[in-house]
Amino acid sequence: GSPISAEERRLRDKKHLDDITAARLPPLHHSPAKLLPIEESIAIQIQQKEAYEEMQAKLAAQKLAERLNIKMVRFEPEGEASMQYREVRDED
Repeated sequence: GSPISAEERRLRDKKHLDDITAARLPPLHHSPAKLLPIEESIAIQIQQKEAYEEMQAKLAAQKLAERLNIKMVRFEPEGEASMQYREVRDED
């Protein structure tokens, strides 16, 4: 056979693949995988686990509050409300 260029071969292979299947690879949105040191991998996993557990706790508290019809308000024991009746005096 006659030699064909790399571009022609690529187009022919692509057409052949199109004839065989309609499946396509999804576009690569993220950078490819990379190797990490085990310590860094463990630190990332622990951080992700803590964030996940925190999110789960917030979601559980929100669902419980909705189910029990509880309104969550900000509680500041040393905030403005307590200062309204207190008077600060110098003992000079």
